[in-house]
Amino acid sequence: MKALFLAGGLGSRLKEMTKEIPKPMLPILEQPLLSRTIEKLKTYDINEIVVSICYLPQKIKEYFGDGKRYAIKISYQKENKPLGTGGAIKAAEKFFSETFFVFNADIVSDIDLKAMLCFHQKKKAAVTIAATHVKNPANYGVIEYDKNGYITEFKEKPRPGETQSHLINAGIYIFEPKVFEEIKMGVYSSVEQDIYPLLLQKKYKLAVYDHCAYWRDLGTPQDYLIFHQDILNNKVNFFIQNFSGENIFVGQNTCIGDKVQLIAPVYIGAGVIIEPYSVIGPYTVLGKNTVVGKGASLKNCVTWSNVKIDNYAKIDGAVMTPGCIISSNKNSPYEKILDKKIQNFV
Repeated sequence: MKALFLAGGLGSRLKEMTKEIPKPMLPILEQPLLSRTIEKLKTYDINEIVVSICYLPQKIKEYFGDGKRYAIKISYQKENKPLGTGGAIKAAEKFFSETFFVFNADIVSDIDLKAMLCFHQKKKAAVTIAATHVKNPANYGVIEYDKNGYITEFKEKPRPGETQSHLINAGIYIFEPKVFEEIKMGVYSSVEQDIYPLLLQKKYKLAVYDHCAYWRDLGTPQDYLIFHQDILNNKVNFFIQNFSGENIFVGQNTCIGDKVQLIAPVYIGAGVIIEPYSVIGPYTVLGKNTVVGKGASLKNCVTWSNVKIDNYAKIDGAVMTPGCIISSNKNSPYEKILDKKIQNFV
């Protein structure tokens, strides 16, 4: 079976994190998000994916190539200008002649794709939309549906009392090829705001699949941090690494100095150096070749590769990108002077 990844977005809400890489390349425990997702898809017998690319497309193509090292076929559909989710799907029409999956590239979920496909086939739907529950739907577009699981309406940011539904679009779909007929080639469109309402108007069957146990949109730095916390807490059935036991993982060729405190859960990548008297954790991920200076303190943090934390720096709730240098004022060891590349939420 085939799948389409919508990976052309700018990721503007992620600020510095997507300045030099596109969203699918965001590192998740030192591997790109798309790489982690591909490994999961292979367990569902998806053997070919098409990646719709626009922003920094070469970063994705150079890393993944034709997919041979993943034992999966990878093709690319490049947009010369942003086409939106609807336009991107239409542009990839030549790759799909049978039922196929569509994924937003910044979504993480433990959804059972096999069960979703069976549901789609049982409902004989043109499109099946995976949905997730939210407590307050006021900030989302919600899905209204009938007792048989077919969508009846989409409501954008409903006011209190306007809807009983708490289901929102989870960014995972199953499409039948006939839907291509309803999308204009080369024209910007949104599946959520343009295509799905049009399909309802034309009496296509749209089904809603409400079985996402875990779901998160990695659209902001805060979401990215929370997702890593969930991984370290074993809330996500998504990755090979199991943080059981002491919930501390230490990679190869690391150097951890005397009287360093590791407060679980913590992930320490290969080649990391932690100098004496430092405190790491809880909920901290150190990417490969990160250097943590003497007496530094990091909690609720994610560093990518080749980050340098100076002596006595104190950081809580931050994402640090490659080449970032975090220094501290020599006259006041615990005063933070944060580099422009840091995303800080203190």
